[in-house]
Amino acid sequence: MRRIVVFTTVALALMTMSVDGTIVATALHTLQQGLHTSINWAGWTITAYALGFVLALPLAGKLSDRYGRRRVFLWSVGVFTTASLACGLAPNIGTLIVLRAIQAAGGAGYTPSATGIIVDHFGSARDRAVGLFGSIFPIGAMIGPIFGGLFVTYASWRDIFLVNVPVGLAIIILSLRFIPRDRPVAEMRHRYDAAHAPDRGGPARPSERRPGFGTPGMALLGVGLLAAMLAASYLAEGVSAATAPILVILAVIAIAGFVAFLLHSARSASPFIAPRLIYGRGFGAVNAINSICSGLTQGVVSLIPLYAANRYGIDALRSGTLLIAQGIAAMAVSTAVAFALRRSGYRAPIYVGATVVACGVALLALSPPGGMSAYLWLMTATSVVGAGFGSINPATRNAGLQLAPRSAATLAAIRSGGMQVGAIFTVSAGTALIAASADPGRAQAWFYAAAAAVCVLIMPLIARVPEHRGAW
Repeated sequence: MRRIVVFTTVALALMTMSVDGTIVATALHTLQQGLHTSINWAGWTITAYALGFVLALPLAGKLSDRYGRRRVFLWSVGVFTTASLACGLAPNIGTLIVLRAIQAAGGAGYTPSATGIIVDHFGSARDRAVGLFGSIFPIGAMIGPIFGGLFVTYASWRDIFLVNVPVGLAIIILSLRFIPRDRPVAEMRHRYDAAHAPDRGGPARPSERRPGFGTPGMALLGVGLLAAMLAASYLAEGVSAATAPILVILAVIAIAGFVAFLLHSARSASPFIAPRLIYGRGFGAVNAINSICSGLTQGVVSLIPLYAANRYGIDALRSGTLLIAQGIAAMAVSTAVAFALRRSGYRAPIYVGATVVACGVALLALSPPGGMSAYLWLMTATSVVGAGFGSINPATRNAGLQLAPRSAATLAAIRSGGMQVGAIFTVSAGTALIAASADPGRAQAWFYAAAAAVCVLIMPLIARVPEHRGAW
């Protein structure tokens, strides 16, 4: 019974974070009018949330592994809830943008710490519990726009933030009552330093295990991520921006930041993130699939309403309901796969999922067969994409975790961050092509065809995913 309450508590937090990633989109026009600003500045409330979330993820994972999952979870809920209250009371757009970044930083701690809590306290059931996380995010993504529309229609845009306050307080109360306490901080730090010792061909000698937070590595990674995110946002303005000096400068800074981070991590006695967790045997393949295949799928799905409008003239309300079909399919398949993993292993669901995603995205690119309505055709294709994504999710989530359970929070952060970056770059590339085309609907169809080809091309990576059957 206690495990059910713990899972429900962390699941509620994850759903709240997922809802908040989509709920604001439906309120942009009302928010623009309420704060007397432009639509471009209103749109930065979404961009700031994405930036804050991606930048804070690796830090949240590090803190959770080093100082305790329950501590970081409670602090994350506290920051997210307080920032939500402040967002609801924001007097101007500048303040709201800053608060959205802080809110996202709090929400970024949910996935790493929640994953760590499940791994630490669910024993032989942890593989299934972690796998079920994949059914939570589609629910949040579905109900976010619906709640946003209801609040904007019958209340105020401020309520899309204020509603998080009572939910956050309930999560804190449940967490204090039911989530087991962490070990003492000193013991957590000792375990972390032992588990994240630098890779030198085997376990590090005691003399090499120097406690440290890896601040230089954190700074280098932050610079790389920030530059990459800004470059992606700028690219979304159109293909003409691809040769602009500012984009080239941002791309160079991003690449330099990532390379410097990897070099520093390989040489540091106390890296911010152990290199083996990024590109080590087994981890590299899982991280690549998460970033490319799962991130690409998320980006493709987020552009479907725009595609429905541009190519087939389907109105905004009906276009949005297409995402509900995708979410239901993803939730159903993800739940089934989570319970089947012990028999199927990890590679089979990923092979099947990647194949199904590629087929679904290819169907989006094609025209409806004779006699079928465009809406029904798009709903069918979107459901196929959701089913494929639901098959991939539990397997890739467990494949990395079972290699290093002690680093569960850091691995969860790497996974979430990679998927977010992949999705953002997919959306940026897609919108850039659409903006430059005289026929946006046709251009997006070709973009979907290319995305399907990418899903097929990365399949050889699946053979490098660590295989495992049974509980871990």
